[in-house]
Amino acid sequence: MEQANALSAGPSSGVPAGSGLAPLGLAFALGVACFYLVPQLPPTWTTGVYVVLAATLAMFRRPWLCRPVAAFLVGVLYAQVHTAVQLANPFPERLARAPLTLVGRIASLPADLGQARRFLFEVEQVDTADGGPLPFTGLVRLNWYEEAPRLRAGERWRLPVRLKPRHGLSNPGGFDYERWLFEQGIKATGTVRRGAGAQRLDPGPGPYRLMRLRQNFNEHLAAVLGPVRSLPLVQALVTGDQSGFERADWEAMTRTGTSHLVAISGLNLGLIAAVAFFLIRALWSRCPSCALTLAAPRAAALGAFGAAFAYAALAGFSVSTQRALIMAAVLFAVLVWERTPRHWHALILALTGVLLWDPRAALSFGFWLSFAAVAVLLFNLGQRLPRRDLWSRWGRAQWAVAVGLLPLLLLLFGRVSAISPLVNLVAEPLFTLILFPLVLGSALLSLVPGLTLPLVLTAQLLNWCLAALAWIAAFPWAVVALPLGPPWVWPFAFLGVGLLLAPRGLPGRWLGLPLLLPLVLVRPPTPGPGELWLTLLDVGQGLSAVLRTRDGTLVFDTGPAFDSGFTAGAAVVAPFLTAAGVTRVDVLMVSHADRDHAGGAAALLEHLPVGRVFSGEPAALGLAAAQPCRAGDGWIWSGVHFAILYPAVPPDGSAAPRGNDASCVLRVETGGRSVLLTGDLGQRPESDLVQRLGPGLASEVLVAGHHGSPTSTGAAFLDAVAPRWVLYASGYANHFGFPSREVRERVAARGTPALDTGVSGAIEVRFGADGSVTGPRAWRERSRRVWTQVDAGGADQADD
Repeated sequence: MEQANALSAGPSSGVPAGSGLAPLGLAFALGVACFYLVPQLPPTWTTGVYVVLAATLAMFRRPWLCRPVAAFLVGVLYAQVHTAVQLANPFPERLARAPLTLVGRIASLPADLGQARRFLFEVEQVDTADGGPLPFTGLVRLNWYEEAPRLRAGERWRLPVRLKPRHGLSNPGGFDYERWLFEQGIKATGTVRRGAGAQRLDPGPGPYRLMRLRQNFNEHLAAVLGPVRSLPLVQALVTGDQSGFERADWEAMTRTGTSHLVAISGLNLGLIAAVAFFLIRALWSRCPSCALTLAAPRAAALGAFGAAFAYAALAGFSVSTQRALIMAAVLFAVLVWERTPRHWHALILALTGVLLWDPRAALSFGFWLSFAAVAVLLFNLGQRLPRRDLWSRWGRAQWAVAVGLLPLLLLLFGRVSAISPLVNLVAEPLFTLILFPLVLGSALLSLVPGLTLPLVLTAQLLNWCLAALAWIAAFPWAVVALPLGPPWVWPFAFLGVGLLLAPRGLPGRWLGLPLLLPLVLVRPPTPGPGELWLTLLDVGQGLSAVLRTRDGTLVFDTGPAFDSGFTAGAAVVAPFLTAAGVTRVDVLMVSHADRDHAGGAAALLEHLPVGRVFSGEPAALGLAAAQPCRAGDGWIWSGVHFAILYPAVPPDGSAAPRGNDASCVLRVETGGRSVLLTGDLGQRPESDLVQRLGPGLASEVLVAGHHGSPTSTGAAFLDAVAPRWVLYASGYANHFGFPSREVRERVAARGTPALDTGVSGAIEVRFGADGSVTGPRAWRERSRRVWTQVDAGGADQADD
């Protein structure tokens, strides 16, 4: 009898697969995620403490409690060791922008940016300008401008470059570029120097044969379709390459909540695996000898996984593809072993597998969104009786995902697509069941000479789809943006959506909506009466400052814009204002029309309503209703005095200044304390201001003119202003060398401390109505994580 019971409990008994491992896997994943919340890498000796604690807990008699805690510690240890290895041998900060020569291979698909080509480069050897070797290897991200030849994945090159450590803009509400670089394993970024003798050493693919195959396929698709709008979409669905999307098309997909459809993920991989599974099972069943050797379901599972693996390889094993492939491996493994998995256990095992493969996946927003979407569907639909109506079930799934991911999307991005559930109700089955098979099938068919027409027709169909998404995305109500609330609102929000998605019989489900209210109603703190909050944003080599009072918000300059489509107005200024709860810019003051000050203005106007616009060069600005800055004008907001000090109308009727010397100068005062902003004003107009105003220039905080250029912030001007702090708005390791050594020494000689946005990130100073001053506070230090580059003497490196 005991033997019969033991046999009945074998592989086909329906015992849940992974039932014992699931809690441990969840604890392990939680440990990995929690490690990346620490501000800096813990000391090496802590790894030994983790090992001892985990081993001790694993031996306790209460495994239901102690073993998950041990698994949590193992997750922390695993992430810490992986991070320590990645952060070892960093690129030296002292060599930022110094001329170097790299030898290595192209490690990605080169992306065509119009005036430049961007690619990853696996460094094998580095030589400095004096010919000496530098012990640095790893992955770097390079831009090759104008003279770039045709680049092939895997080619070995000797490249003259200028590099800088992994570094990005650092602002509240902004995108953490350093986190993304760390997640991708990139140690440095830079450019190929022009005319310095780049040399191709080996045209072969080396270890990047698969990547070269993907590039060849991409080029074949481009040759067949030409410069059609849908070419990047075709390439994304076939080879996983998303680098070719126009910014407008990507924004349209983001606003409609359909960007996940172009990622090679579970839907795409699942469709290919499902087709392969049923096809192989049907064919295998028709072969009696085959079925006797291996059961048809097992053979179909193995074949389907092989098909999924082949497509994942074609897509380049991107992070999203890895997730989908590991989840498929878990599902097919239980089919081969004839186990009956619980859905939650399969999801947790897949989660653990992804983090074991690469713990940095926990830093990817897509990682959390993909697993959260599956978890939401299991939670909302897993315990409900299925409905016969397919559209009812599909509609419920869309509603569940939209509600379930709402707080997560707001936490990660600060906005959510309001129209996403309705759009995806049609777009998901259209893309997954019709367009994706058409694209993949016609793309493979186009490899046969003379059979390119299906691909051309499919691309035209995708053109219409992109046009439709752009039309829908243009509605202003398509996206809802909310400010970043205090930390305590998020647990209530997640609990609220959990109650809303719970089974109907659960008591207290109605509390879901009240628990979501703080997410919508609670606003970030705002200045009180008579208070002034200054934030000098980190916009790279440019200037943008936000001054907030109780009654109004002023933006002084909007940062740069580039030919690539990047603008500080859209990427830095608007996200900061949204995160701060600012819904309107009352005054936009663009000091003058130079691109590093005015480049982001148009993008800011697209994102937020703006009241009055002032500029030192209103005609050159190209903005409707822009008014000239005039010395003597000013206004008062909630007891805070705003005064325009320059330019003055020439009394002799001579021409008004142009260029840098046309910069508006703004002084803002409250409680007897003030801040002075001068744009790019040169030393000659500074001297005029000193003669005209003298002690009236005195200010606690001075934003140095022209980013710290030696043509500004003269000695007499510094003596008149007598600042307690000098703030520089400059880009990290910029090629101008700003702030210049001359200006820094001039400021230091007066005993005045200084901060630089390129080193410190965004800088905040708060002035109280009672004359108190809080700050300056550097955002880079406040938001520090293990991947954050904290510069030591960062301003000096710009002179190298």
